[in-house]
Amino acid sequence: MAFKSGFVAIVGRPNAGKSTLVNTIVGRKVAIVSPRPQTTRNRIQGILNRDDAQVVLIDTPGIHKPDNLLGRQMMGEAEHALECVDVVSLIVDVTVEFGAGDRYSAQWLRRFHGPAFLLLNKVDRVRKPMLLPLIERWRREFEFAEIFPISALTGEGCADVVESWIDKLPVAEPHFPADQFTDQPERFLVSELIREKALQATREEVPHAIAVFVDRFEERRDLVKIMATIYVEREGQKGILIGRSGEMIKKIGTLARKEIELLLGLRVFLELMVKVRPNWRSNRAVVRQLDWHRQLEQMAGGEDFAEQAPAGEIETEPED
Repeated sequence: MAFKSGFVAIVGRPNAGKSTLVNTIVGRKVAIVSPRPQTTRNRIQGILNRDDAQVVLIDTPGIHKPDNLLGRQMMGEAEHALECVDVVSLIVDVTVEFGAGDRYSAQWLRRFHGPAFLLLNKVDRVRKPMLLPLIERWRREFEFAEIFPISALTGEGCADVVESWIDKLPVAEPHFPADQFTDQPERFLVSELIREKALQATREEVPHAIAVFVDRFEERRDLVKIMATIYVEREGQKGILIGRSGEMIKKIGTLARKEIELLLGLRVFLELMVKVRPNWRSNRAVVRQLDWHRQLEQMAGGEDFAEQAPAGEIETEPED
């Protein structure tokens, strides 16, 4: 049987389950997950390697109408993901009633001219008879090549989706080595894990105002020393992140360090700082640096993320 290899873009509204699906299919955590909408800000590639195929999954920011520069960059990332892919899969949350956002997603999908799949996610939370009218509703909006009810969380239906993707992929050599599961550098994965723990631990306006940059990444024989800065837009958000007597930032650091150690396979010393950068989401220079491709260029050139406020330094040390 000829080997197949190609790219599949996963698109959908915020919080539909795109990142969960990518992680489930790849079998590794390549994209952070949060109940907060618009968690994914970059195009993230996860790679499924099989004996007969390599499927490169592109996780994308949620489809939405942006209201700031960060939002516009996120939608630009999602649009760029449609270029040069073989299949697009629109994932929707079946527990949420069909509405204007879904119609917008269907209209947005029309810019892609290849096979498009509809993935009805979270079917483990609804009664199966509810799916039939929903399928008919979506069919009136767009002509999908395939429609699958799935649960990205439990994996239900995902194997069938993968087989159908592969059926649509071209016969080609693999695009990545067989032992590679993502194209993201370790520093970016670390910053995303820290951001994930901050998203999970905080609420109100803080999540959307959080940006994380790794300032130092030193590998030693049995220890990795990481210094990272969490940027927010207001002093009040900084106070929420640090918490009373530094309890919140210590919690975030401890949770992040444990996952980073699993990722790197080494003990980690993690030092976190919280700084204020007013209105960074509307600052073109800052927003550009959230793209990990830009971060690599920045590190190569010796640039630093601009500082505007004194740091609130909290260290989180490895446990014995």
